[in-house]
Amino acid sequence: MSEPSPDGLTFVTFRAADQPERLDGWYEAQSRGFHQGRTSEEARRHFGEHLHADDVLLRGVWQEAPALGSGAIPVATYASYDKTLNTGRGVQAVRMISDVTVSPTHRRQGLLRRLITDDLRDAVEQGLPLAVLTVSEGSIYGRFGFGPAVFHHGLTVETGPRFALRGPADDGSVELLEPAEAWPAVATVFGQFHATTRGSLERPRFYETILTGDYDFESGPDTKLRTAVHLDAAGTPDGYVAYRPGPRKDNRRAIEVSDLVALTPAAYARLWRFLADLDLSDTVEWGRARVDDPLSWALVDPFAARVTRLKDALWVRVLDVPAALAARPWGRDGELVVEVVDPLGHAAGRFRVVTREGTAEVTASDAEADVSLDAETLGALYLGGVAADTLRQAGRLAGTEEALATWAAMVDTGPAPYCLTAF
Repeated sequence: MSEPSPDGLTFVTFRAADQPERLDGWYEAQSRGFHQGRTSEEARRHFGEHLHADDVLLRGVWQEAPALGSGAIPVATYASYDKTLNTGRGVQAVRMISDVTVSPTHRRQGLLRRLITDDLRDAVEQGLPLAVLTVSEGSIYGRFGFGPAVFHHGLTVETGPRFALRGPADDGSVELLEPAEAWPAVATVFGQFHATTRGSLERPRFYETILTGDYDFESGPDTKLRTAVHLDAAGTPDGYVAYRPGPRKDNRRAIEVSDLVALTPAAYARLWRFLADLDLSDTVEWGRARVDDPLSWALVDPFAARVTRLKDALWVRVLDVPAALAARPWGRDGELVVEVVDPLGHAAGRFRVVTREGTAEVTASDAEADVSLDAETLGALYLGGVAADTLRQAGRLAGTEEALATWAAMVDTGPAPYCLTAF
């Protein structure tokens, strides 16, 4: 679908199979928007497999008559597709937004606003209660109702003589496999992780491309990737780690973990013992550890593991308040009227939230609000990655002291959400 605009731009919405002649230019715009190299035929082929397998809807903005050049490369890109998010009460359909770029030549002309509002409107029409994305800049997406909802830690772990774990005991084993050979076990373990982990997001097709070593979108075929799979006592895979040697820094050698998933504490500890036993390395660097990761507490010397950063992992946008709130777990029984302020209108309104035994019934209400917040704050609260009282202290919630205390007791539940899917 193409929609010309009065300013000489054409907004195009399409799928890869429908307008293949636009794909090369779309790829190049997306790549240069993230300061990546020019694409290759191989890179476009692998990315195209993701576009087809995940039924990705592409949006782009093209100049109708550029002063110079062919005009094949759009001045803005946008992609979205539907997967599932584990909300803490099972998985829920969600709109995933990715590959958002606007050329510096066309900034502040409302291109992103039109692309994202059109897509969110489509998600609402399709009955999706939630949308998610990851961000490169933190100041952009709050105005569209997205809040940072899941976080992770970066860890650097000393694996020399300081590394020793207290436990837990493990009666399983570890097998070191070629990445492609390990993929069936990797996919199975991640599927179980996704089904049981609040905050987990279903993975797109390109994860198979990356984790089999078939192709890394920054460097081509990944010949250094290795995969170890943990088996429980019955020989069933219940964890894995994908890793590669990193660059030497200050004459120290590091192992870089690409992905690490464990379904049990024993599997997690055993995979860390495996990493610590790797020769020709001094540290292990893992960029996506839980914010409540147990490794430091398992180490005899807790200072052998050092948190190097706290980073956002997932931003959430509530589109349908009653459906979304009913799909998450709740704490104390209670009843409040909550007002959501949403300039885009999707989540706007007052809602009576009644919680009983961990579930909520949410209905529209005309009553005076007990608690008020904006859509961005609701997105941040949704998965339990930040406490309501923290947001109150930040000036993000309004209400009486009693109402805010009741809301916090209702909305705050564990465990901390965890997302291992970047997209």
